Amino acid sequence: MELELRHLRTIRAIADAGSLTKAATALGLAQPALSAQLKRIERSLGGALFERGRHGVRATALGALVLDRARVVLPAVRELQEEAQRFARSGAPVAERRRVSVGGTHGPLLGGLVDRLATGAPGVTVVTRTSWSEREIAAAAAEGELDYALIGTCGDSAPPEPARLVWTEVARDPVFVMLAAAHPLAGAREVELAELASEAWTDVPGDGCFADCFAAACLRAGFTPASVYETDTASCVHLVQVGRAVGLCRATFPDTPGMVTRPLAGTPLVWRHLLGRHPDAPAAVGAHDVVEEVRAAHRAAVTRSTGYTRWLAHNTGQRAD
Repeated sequence: MELELRHLRTIRAIADAGSLTKAATALGLAQPALSAQLKRIERSLGGALFERGRHGVRATALGALVLDRARVVLPAVRELQEEAQRFARSGAPVAERRRVSVGGTHGPLLGGLVDRLATGAPGVTVVTRTSWSEREIAAAAAEGELDYALIGTCGDSAPPEPARLVWTEVARDPVFVMLAAAHPLAGAREVELAELASEAWTDVPGDGCFADCFAAACLRAGFTPASVYETDTASCVHLVQVGRAVGLCRATFPDTPGMVTRPLAGTPLVWRHLLGRHPDAPAAVGAHDVVEEVRAAHRAAVTRSTGYTRWLAHNTGQRAD
């Protein structure tokens, strides 16, 4: 793993907070997720950065060295970005400014947004960046590397970078389960989570709280998942199709040969689609139009999912347009 600016921000946050628990709260992370991230950073740097004690954490000699460098590098990078943004706003030719950069995690909306932007504004170059990490995408937008961050959060949990980004909720979906077409429950209108207690699970990775929310929902249903395979979307679909696992997906997941998607009874898990932007970014002036394009992309994704349109008709009495 290569050291990145977000890693330096994490190290600084831990040092400033004085404990992993307080730092996790400040960063909007679960404490186990922050601990795992710190271990990966320490492995990349060759040693422990903090010593844990009864009263919190204290930087080791290596940690003090890294912190000294971070406190120089991070403000310098921020100053560079602000200077570049001022320059971009000061009068660069319009042709040089017709570029929109969008970052996103896995899901159907990023492709739909790119298509709609390219169709509606053919003179604009759309640049994309993807990552499984919602926090990485949000940090890139906060630092001026992206114009927009298109991510998701579990339920009503707060999005990352709340102090530096303006977030707009563009849609809210139930989480569905993916089943092999031959699964005994494939013909059910909806599935009780407890009926899947003996199954292995598959899902795409992320650094938000979704894994914790899923585990909590399973506990409420009376079981603990035997195993969870975290992998890319194509591999998740394959594991479901061959009957190796059942999967979790957004309700907008498209119909796929060899598998079906079904709602979970009682909607124990919800996913919010969010668009974030820095309020001072040059592209922010067009934010309203971009929000509307994302919402239109979501509506189009809904129409491609027969399971979701059925769920909406049953639960709201309305058809998805």
